[in-house]
Amino acid sequence: MPPAPDRFVADPRYQQEFERARALVLGHPRRWRIIYHYDADGIASASSLLRAFGRLGYPVQATPLVGVERERIRALLGATKGPVLIVDTGASWLDEYPAHPFPVVVLDHHTYPGYPDPPALPPHVAFVNPLNWGVDGMSELCASTLSWLFTVFLDPVNWDNAPWGLSGAIGDRMHVGGFRGLNGILVDEAVRRSIVVRRPGVALLGPTVGEALATAIDPYFRGLSGEPERARAFLAESGIDPDVAPTALGPEEVARLLPRLRARLTEAGVLPEFVALLDQERWFVPSLGLDAEDLSNLQSATGRAGEPGVGVAMSVGDEGAFARARQAERGWRGGILEGLRRLERDGVHTMTGICWFDSPDTTLAGTQAGMAMNYLLPPERPVLVFSDGAPGPTKVSGRGTLRLVGAGLDLAAALREGAAAVGGEGGGHRVASGATIPTGSRERFLAVVDRTVAAQLHREGTA
Repeated sequence: MPPAPDRFVADPRYQQEFERARALVLGHPRRWRIIYHYDADGIASASSLLRAFGRLGYPVQATPLVGVERERIRALLGATKGPVLIVDTGASWLDEYPAHPFPVVVLDHHTYPGYPDPPALPPHVAFVNPLNWGVDGMSELCASTLSWLFTVFLDPVNWDNAPWGLSGAIGDRMHVGGFRGLNGILVDEAVRRSIVVRRPGVALLGPTVGEALATAIDPYFRGLSGEPERARAFLAESGIDPDVAPTALGPEEVARLLPRLRARLTEAGVLPEFVALLDQERWFVPSLGLDAEDLSNLQSATGRAGEPGVGVAMSVGDEGAFARARQAERGWRGGILEGLRRLERDGVHTMTGICWFDSPDTTLAGTQAGMAMNYLLPPERPVLVFSDGAPGPTKVSGRGTLRLVGAGLDLAAALREGAAAVGGEGGGHRVASGATIPTGSRERFLAVVDRTVAAQLHREGTA
């Protein structure tokens, strides 16, 4: 038997932070506002919390947040005459919460200003962050698994929030190489309880193998993704009927197909850890009849389509929400695919420490950058993507790899420093981060970030 949740981590701050947050929630049985990030991890986090608060009988107002925007969070706090829970997006503004006259609970896995020393907070503010108790928020616990665990602290019945914990973690790429650390403990417990089922499979999602390969973005296959006829010809050469469902492939067919797909990725320079995603173990959710990655994609799609509330509504069994999410997923996948094909054709701008590109797809830019980093771009430099097509400040997303992090990369620090130099804000993880900067400040921002990253990676000279 695994240890009880309050003993999953030995550091006493682990239990102290959860107990402080739990006491604030249980001590205020009234309407709560839940503020969450609009990506898959944030949507999954809000989903677990909405289900748990519903079981407590608490009414909830769920509000998505886009970007690193202090003024937006300040306005939301001012408009809320009651307690607030902020998940997956709150660590950057710890100085704002003490002034709120009602309880504030922050569940976040990102680095925060002043890390590793959390600020002193008044009794009505609780800050729960795995970094404070020795768990890596970049690879061992994300916001959705943190939220899932918090709901278990509220009531063990909430172990059944496992699908939302896993789907958010997949959205944050924590499944690459298999779940590890506290994530791994939680997933093992969900499997033990039969809430999710481990099973082998191929990373091809779609009604047919032909369509799955032609629309594949994770992995992305040069010359096949976005090329239906070439994809069908490739499958025919492999002795695979392109019109069968991926789940209908037999062991002999899989044994023929996988080596050819692996070789294609390897020849394109894809790192082994991303090649391994082709046949890494998968997690099936019997209650939903879905692969957890499929659920993650649906959540990502609703967020990027500007409908994160639809993603949250799926968690309470809204069949209409599932139908709308499926429709959004088709547009989301198509938009990412188009962006990756554009990058495959046009390339990126290269500097000493970083490379960068523009994307007209404001809500898809970060995902495009992440997939490009994994499957299209040389792995020596992290990539930034700028999206300033929408009114207001320019949004920036940065993506690296764990290998670059091992070499010294800290994108959170680099983007925070670059944004501060131009009057913006930035933050996130060492491997993936974001920033919001004033319009027209790109050149200065790029210079600072490039210099910072080049120093982190011990590079000199010009590209």
